Amino acid sequence: MGWSDERVALLKKLWAEGHSASQIAKQIGNVTRNAVIGKVHRLGLAGRSTPSRPAKRPARPRQQRPHMNAAAPRPRPNQFTPPALTVVLEPLRFADGKTATVLTLRDDMCKFPIGNPDEADFAFCGRVSCNGPYCVDHARVAYQPSHAKRRRSENAQPDELRRMMRLAAY
Repeated sequence: MGWSDERVALLKKLWAEGHSASQIAKQIGNVTRNAVIGKVHRLGLAGRSTPSRPAKRPARPRQQRPHMNAAAPRPRPNQFTPPALTVVLEPLRFADGKTATVLTLRDDMCKFPIGNPDEADFAFCGRVSCNGPYCVDHARVAYQPSHAKRRRSENAQPDELRRMMRLAAY
C-alpha cells in the first residue's frame, strides 16, 4: 500500500480537524495507526490547531434504585470523636543537665521526640521504655485505637440491639 495524493490530502485534512491517528487510520482504510503517525511526522504536521480528543460515547441513563421507604429518615452515624490525648512531658534531664539526643539514646530509653527538630532545645523523652520504643505515657499518645474500635466502644449497645433499632427506624 502506498500513500497516494488523495490519501495524503485526506490525512492532512483529518489531522487539521483534530482527529486522532486511530480515527484517521479507520477512515483512510488499509493503514495502521503507526503508519499514520509516521506519515504525519514525515510531512511535518506535528503541530495541530486543535488537540486530539477521543470520540465521546453516548452516556447511558442512570437507573434509580428503588428505596424501601424514601420518607423514613435514616439514622446518622455518631459524629462524636474523642479528643486526642496530649501528654506534655519534659525530656528527662541527666545529672549533667543535658537531655537525650540521637547520639545518647539507648535501647531501654523512650524515643518520643519533644520539640521541633530544627531548634536547639529539641530532645527525646529519655525515660524508661516499656515493651517498645516509648514510655507508658508516650505509648498512649503514639498508639491510638482504630476508628472501628473507637466507634464500637462509643456505642456500648450490643450488636443485636443495634440491629433491631436500625430495623425499627424503617
